[in-house]
Amino acid sequence: MVNTTQNTMEIGESGLDHWEILNLTSRTFFLSIRQLPEIIGEPICLAYLLLRISDFFEDNAYMQPGEKIKWLNRWDQALNGGSFAEDWQTSLEPFIDNDPEAMAAYYAEELFSQFKQLPIDLVNSILIHVRDTTRGMARWVLRGPQVNVEEDMDDYMFEVAGRVGYLVTEVFAKYSESIRKKIDFLMPLARETGLALQTVNILRGLRKDFERGWIYIPDSYCQQVGLVREEMFDPGNQDKAMQIVEMLADKSEKHLESAMKLVKAIPASQHKMRLAILWPILFAARTVSISRDNLSVLSGEAKIQRNEIKKIMRDTTLFGWSNKFLDRYYTGLISQKV
Repeated sequence: MVNTTQNTMEIGESGLDHWEILNLTSRTFFLSIRQLPEIIGEPICLAYLLLRISDFFEDNAYMQPGEKIKWLNRWDQALNGGSFAEDWQTSLEPFIDNDPEAMAAYYAEELFSQFKQLPIDLVNSILIHVRDTTRGMARWVLRGPQVNVEEDMDDYMFEVAGRVGYLVTEVFAKYSESIRKKIDFLMPLARETGLALQTVNILRGLRKDFERGWIYIPDSYCQQVGLVREEMFDPGNQDKAMQIVEMLADKSEKHLESAMKLVKAIPASQHKMRLAILWPILFAARTVSISRDNLSVLSGEAKIQRNEIKKIMRDTTLFGWSNKFLDRYYTGLISQKV
């Protein structure tokens, strides 16, 4: 449980509660992963938390680029079997009261220890993707926010999210023969799924990212509407900025269509696996639909309502095994206005 005097976790005899940390870092993915059978949910939960540790080091608001790269390299070395620095927790303690992702990073050693108790083939498979993501993030921190064309944006998004699609699909394949048989077909769609969710993250976080000095919008997008990237949020540029929002929404929708192909390729008999991927996709689809023609995207964030989340989960739990239903449901969400 959470200590009321300090935002650290009480570790009992059974160890650190990784599910509680997941719930703190991402309620959306907690809901999706928690409903999986334990044998599948456990490795995905722990893998996701390892990735959130990398994510904290890459995009936190507390560290300068050089320090971020230092921590990403430290983390990569630990993932490769190296020891954790003696000052690991004391260095990260100042951040944990205000940032759930810092909580995952603070407990990295305990989480990694729990992760290593998984079957060795899973550990080795997941580690490849976590380390590749970590090193890819370090490369982008070193490069800085130089997003010239859409291919640059896709490269960044693949490093921070696209590999997650690979990871989850491989875990599913370990426990489903029918998915193993389709793995060559599914893996490109898994990449697209990661890009879909990350494009929507960029759409949702336009203002927040700008305020911390990052703009993931390609220069090529801005040139199409006659806008300088750094002036996107000037009040006089609202109309041009909203054209870019539409371009991002269109890009999100393209990736989401591929993501839906991934979901529909998962056998109906693997309903919980379907839901684990489907829920984030549908939440993203609804976010896209409410972002179109919505100036709040520029001033803050266009958010999906809690009651909508509950409805999506309820409806798809009942009928998400049907591809015909999913086609209609997705189309309705992506086209629905605010």
